[in-house]
Amino acid sequence: MNLTDLYDKGFAQSLKFMAKRVKQMEEELYCPYSLTGVAAAVTAALGVEAPQNAAPPVEPLKKLLEAEPVDRVVLYNPDAVALWLFEKYTPVFLPVMENARLTLPLQSVMPSVTPVCFATMYTGALPEVHGIKAYRKPVVKTDSVFDALLRAGKRCAIVSVENASMSKIFLERDMDYFICATTREAHQKAAELIAQNEYDLLSVYDPDYDDAMHRCGPEGEGAMNALRSNAAAYAALAQCIREHKNGRRTLLGFAPDHGCHAIDGGGGSHGLMMPEDMNIVHFYTVI
Repeated sequence: MNLTDLYDKGFAQSLKFMAKRVKQMEEELYCPYSLTGVAAAVTAALGVEAPQNAAPPVEPLKKLLEAEPVDRVVLYNPDAVALWLFEKYTPVFLPVMENARLTLPLQSVMPSVTPVCFATMYTGALPEVHGIKAYRKPVVKTDSVFDALLRAGKRCAIVSVENASMSKIFLERDMDYFICATTREAHQKAAELIAQNEYDLLSVYDPDYDDAMHRCGPEGEGAMNALRSNAAAYAALAQCIREHKNGRRTLLGFAPDHGCHAIDGGGGSHGLMMPEDMNIVHFYTVI
């Protein structure tokens, strides 16, 4: 083998190593746990089989629930709260952290937009399975957390604002829907339902951070005020559960769908395969 052959072989090996390292670095940018694992963890918490197409339960949440059995689940779903927001503005999340036993970084799914990601969160399936693969809001026909719980005789309800993804994509089920004119009314309704103790799963959707972020950017004043309101709303739900335990053990989750990033012109967006949009953080506790 002459010097040219040795050089070519060495160059090829270097390229191969660099390509492998680039792939490793890309993988390291994204959270190791997937949003697909939430659905099966929620149903398992209530002693019910997972939705038919759900991924296995995400391990840290599964372990928490094995150690702390529950018989009710309340999931607070703020929209577009990214992991990088928690990392950069940790003090804003103190009301959440004070009411959390588990901090769980997760990787969302593509495209990282609201109906796609909430369909994945509540079915445990990837978009090619549940069928929402773009920003549109059809009724999900794939088996979901709601369907699995309803089959087992559990009672479910969704609290949402009008025209939101969560007010539409899980319709046509024998469960209750409380569609409110404002986020404030949705929070009040959620507190009423917790006190009434009629539901085994209560999902509470909050669009305010996402709405503000699109208008003024992820770190704009309006968006940061909405983020603080998200943290306060979760803490208020925790307090409401403590005041109205009714002999139950409740899993409470702060469970966003995707992240966000800044764009030119001062606004914000999401939907891309980038860490800012894909990496999110959930918080869970048992009360």
